Amino acid sequence: MAPDYIDFLIKRFESPDEVRIFEKGRFEIIKMGGMTIGRATYEPGWKWSQHVAPIAGTALCQVEHVGMVISGQAACVMTDGRSYIMKPGDLFYIGPGHDSWVVGDEAYVSLHFVGAEKYAHD
Repeated sequence: MAPDYIDFLIKRFESPDEVRIFEKGRFEIIKMGGMTIGRATYEPGWKWSQHVAPIAGTALCQVEHVGMVISGQAACVMTDGRSYIMKPGDLFYIGPGHDSWVVGDEAYVSLHFVGAEKYAHD
């Protein structure tokens, strides 16, 4: 294990600071350097409005996200009907007021650099 110093720190998602688990998915959180970074892992069939909305208490996701897709694909639809497919290597910004779901038969994994502290949290 890497040393845990004030001026030098290494963490891995294999040992996150917090894990938020919900049906067909999990959101792992690491806090470091004043940032909260999240890793989302969603199984095929996962949909935000079905599996996370009950936790958040809203019909659509109201969290702002900046992240990067690691593997798999997900769709995102905004309240005005605009929709996007996010693929591996894509960096994304998604504003509040959206739904999202896994596309295809592969698990979707993404890193979140903005919004992680508020995601899948009541």
